[in-house]
Amino acid sequence: MKSRQRWLALGRIPAVRNCLFGIGLLLILLSPVVGILPGPGGVIVFAAGLALTLKYSEWAKRYYVRFKRRHPNKGRWADWGLRRRSARRREALRKDEAGASRLGGD
Repeated sequence: MKSRQRWLALGRIPAVRNCLFGIGLLLILLSPVVGILPGPGGVIVFAAGLALTLKYSEWAKRYYVRFKRRHPNKGRWADWGLRRRSARRREALRKDEAGASRLGGD
């Protein structure tokens, strides 16, 4: 557990955050190049870059939220792909609401 705490503390240093954000952008930019190769490599590289970018950039988070509001289905897929806790929570709420509406309609 101490290594996790050290990693989280390291992520709070501005220089480290900026480097990880830069690596995320670099991975996003490299994904089309890797995508030319056979296999799903481009998708995996893009997802890793997107995860780093969203984790360490407030600007990217705001832009992502705006994107999800305009395109809810695409945002749902992105949340699922990133394994976000908030996506699992929203999906559970959506299923509960759908189940309640079916019970109320009988």
